[in-house]
Amino acid sequence: MKFSVRIPFVELLGFELQRMENGEAEITFAPAEEHLNSFDVVHGGASMTLLDVVMAHAARSVQTEMGCVTIEMKTSFMRAAKGPLTARGKLLHRTATMAFTEGSIVDAAGKLCCHATGTFKFVPRLPVGNSTHKLNTLRTD
Repeated sequence: MKFSVRIPFVELLGFELQRMENGEAEITFAPAEEHLNSFDVVHGGASMTLLDVVMAHAARSVQTEMGCVTIEMKTSFMRAAKGPLTARGKLLHRTATMAFTEGSIVDAAGKLCCHATGTFKFVPRLPVGNSTHKLNTLRTD
């Protein structure tokens, strides 16, 4: 399954969307050496990005014509993440403009590596190819 929008950073990391429907999403990630930290395990930033993306896709799965932006995210790390990873996101509650989600990452043995909760704001999809417009539209200052 392909991502419905182009996300260059997600392409760089190599995430693969497996499922996105009914308030749930699943993304797989086969970390390469450049995704590791000095302990030779997946860098926490890569894990947090995976959680952010899977939770956003779970939120968007109920209204795919909308985009969403991260408002806040809390992550807890349970164990070092190694090897192929699977992230699952779930929409817990939705209002007209906000989505409340949770996500988790498990390793190939099905062991929980990290868990997150996140809040996202629904926004209209922005025009493709106009990055200056995108940045100015999202600014609130």
